[in-house]
Amino acid sequence: MSTTLIVTGTDTDVGKTVFCAGLTRLLDGVYWKPVQAGLDGESDSESVQRLSGLPKERILPEGYRLRTPVSPHWAAECDGITIEQDQLALPVATRPLIVEGAGGLLVPLTRRTLQVDLFARWGAPVVLCARTRLGTINHTLLSLEALRRRGITVIGVAFIGDSYPETERIIGEVAAVRVLGRLPRIEPLSAEELGRAFGKAFAAEAFVAAAPALS
Repeated sequence: MSTTLIVTGTDTDVGKTVFCAGLTRLLDGVYWKPVQAGLDGESDSESVQRLSGLPKERILPEGYRLRTPVSPHWAAECDGITIEQDQLALPVATRPLIVEGAGGLLVPLTRRTLQVDLFARWGAPVVLCARTRLGTINHTLLSLEALRRRGITVIGVAFIGDSYPETERIIGEVAAVRVLGRLPRIEPLSAEELGRAFGKAFAAEAFVAAAPALS
């Protein structure tokens, strides 16, 4: 039995990968990226390993590694393959498993399957990462609606960026969702600085206590 958490975002480049690195370290867990689209430069898994400071064996191999940095369905087509849901079963882990989605919730994995459909199939709870800048209220509320329409448990919203207390407050109130905390901008970004900032911003109990163990 282990705790599984899915980390998704309201959009691409929200800061999910940095958040996952901090969360995996905080929970002393393992990390998994089901679909990596784009292989130029450092992958998300490599970034998490570097920024978490955890050993490489805590970073599980991706389900699919696709060359082109576009939507997974298109990247797969460019590579001449089809993403199969049956090939994306949750890994078995003895530590907390942190799963990072690709982009936002409604990103297509194939021409018939959205990423959020895979999340619903897994049945694991979700942490939604959101920016704090202008536009995030609309994006966050829409994302929460999409999750709840599919019966997916939402542990809460984690904000990333500069402080905008009113933005955090109104999202929490309107959506009746837990605000888990806010990860500030970190410069320079390193494993040490991320660990320090993440520990101040979030409590491990907020994630573990709310997440049921999956067999």
